[in-house]
Amino acid sequence: MNSRVTLGLAALLMLGAIVVGYWGLVLSRQPAPVAEAPAAPAAPAATVEKTVAAAEDQARQPVVVLLHDVPPFTPLTAADLAIEKLRSAPAGSLATLEQAVGRMPWRHLSAGTWLNEDSFTAGGTLARMIHRDERALAVSVDEVIGAAGQLIPGDYVDVLLYLRQDASNPQQSAQTVVPALRVLGVGEQYGLTNDGQPASPALGADEKLKQDQRRVAARTVVLAVPEPLLSRLMLATQVGTLRLAVRSSEEQRLAKYWAGEHEAPQHFDAADSQLFQFTQLALGSAPKPPPGEHRTGSPRAAVEIIRGNQITQQTP
Repeated sequence: MNSRVTLGLAALLMLGAIVVGYWGLVLSRQPAPVAEAPAAPAAPAATVEKTVAAAEDQARQPVVVLLHDVPPFTPLTAADLAIEKLRSAPAGSLATLEQAVGRMPWRHLSAGTWLNEDSFTAGGTLARMIHRDERALAVSVDEVIGAAGQLIPGDYVDVLLYLRQDASNPQQSAQTVVPALRVLGVGEQYGLTNDGQPASPALGADEKLKQDQRRVAARTVVLAVPEPLLSRLMLATQVGTLRLAVRSSEEQRLAKYWAGEHEAPQHFDAADSQLFQFTQLALGSAPKPPPGEHRTGSPRAAVEIIRGNQITQQTP
């Protein structure tokens, strides 16, 4: 009896093993599930981005720039140039390679410089910082004259003159000789040229700190002087003591200058009318009698007195 039970259980287990093996074989033959492909971006969004990019590209303006440094007096070739598209092109910049190929710059140009007509115009740093009706004039300064060393290129100053009382100048005076002159440079530091480019090369933090220290100790200031007032300022530097009075930045004189606004002739006339005893600048004034002394009657003839080789005039 026990052997029959054992045989039955063995047959049952064998049958179960066959069923499980067949089921596993069936499952192994089923195709693997296909991975779900990622959803493609919506076509309308891609179209909008392309449209916006195309519109921005059309709005950009071409500018001719240098690919590498170019020495002076070297004709430019197409290999030296490239076209970059900017949202706003600098005023006066060249837009096509044909405008620059074959032309010769008169000064050293660095890589990345955008080109304009001034790039091919002769002239040094100062000559490119003033207009045709201006002159650049250097003035000697010290810590007092130069506003305690706080002047920087781009400031506007009034030039004041103090005349001492002496034999040729019987009355001391102080006056504004030339008002509102633009500071081009202080020592070795200069501002912007007429094309908006820095006149001095870009410096690192350490070099800039050293330059600022030299600027504070500078002994010369270069001023942009209107041509009609040039001789007056030159004369003032020789006959008296100068002071440079800094004008407020709220006047926006520098902004007006870059906007192309120039001093009208009537401004020069007004400057002349504000001068006090301007004839003293030429040292041409005659000595005045002391206060309270009045001449009465007709002038008396002078008597010539000769003592040896000396001749004097005396009035009896």
